[in-house]
Amino acid sequence: MLRLLLLTAMSLAAFAAHAQTPGRPIRMLVPVVAGGGPDLAARIIGPRLSELLGSPVVVEDRGGANGNIAGQMTAQSPPDGQTLLLSTDSLIVINRALYRNMGFDPLKDLAPIATVTANEFLLTVNRSVPVKALPEFVDYAKKAPKPLPYASAGSGSQHHLLMEMLKVRTGINLLHVPYKGGAQAVSATVAGDTVVTFSGGASSAPHVKAGTLRALAGSGKERSAAYPDVPTVGEFYAGYEGVIWSGLFAASGTPEAIVARLRSDLYKVLAEPEVKDGLARAGGLRPYVTSAAQFADIIRRDSDKYAEVVSRIGLTLD
Repeated sequence: MLRLLLLTAMSLAAFAAHAQTPGRPIRMLVPVVAGGGPDLAARIIGPRLSELLGSPVVVEDRGGANGNIAGQMTAQSPPDGQTLLLSTDSLIVINRALYRNMGFDPLKDLAPIATVTANEFLLTVNRSVPVKALPEFVDYAKKAPKPLPYASAGSGSQHHLLMEMLKVRTGINLLHVPYKGGAQAVSATVAGDTVVTFSGGASSAPHVKAGTLRALAGSGKERSAAYPDVPTVGEFYAGYEGVIWSGLFAASGTPEAIVARLRSDLYKVLAEPEVKDGLARAGGLRPYVTSAAQFADIIRRDSDKYAEVVSRIGLTLD
């Protein structure tokens, strides 16, 4: 038994010696195209994280299949902390309910390292809609002769599911019109092809400022610092909440020492004023700092919440 313990310790030491070797590049995979929120966050955080880790962090955009491609690449990589995934929450907590076969199980095959950023969606309407507050919109939608069309970033996106949650809470009926991204959904609402959408700050802020979209409510638990005068949906419908977060992950089996080092250095980076400012400029993102236990609870909670919505509307993507 002693000999076995010694051999095990030697093996772990050898593994640790090769894991995250200083100077060896670290791949940070992002499951969206360039310019998306996670991509912008990765490029803001990456350079400073490189300095602390002593290794260059190379950001790679691996969009496709609602993020499943980047997730599977990370899950199948060696568990040495050299391949990381800066993921949207939808890949982790929604896709499991949408796909019968993702190619991997994010809850089993990925090791959560840390939450990274958070933001909220804005419920916005075309400026021609004669409402200025959420209760007025609910009344307007109920009186409409046919369901009003709403835009989303695609079937199964958070834009889609948050609106379905709102429909249940308010009792309104809306027609879903999916697009191929949040920016396209916002453009459709600005053009009047659709009436309303949930949208991220990066996409909607210029239009809200210009007056081509009117913000009615935020999806977060608290009012957004960028829109302090815009109430949350939860102020009218208690318990409604849709916080959008991103997180850093590695392959399952990555040693806890590596996970802890990455978490510690990441949170040092997120505490830097210039990083906070950069994230805020990148669409109203804010650092999202939690403990490992809190992160695990968030994943479980959101997985259950979105699975219930997906099941209720009977949505599958394969």
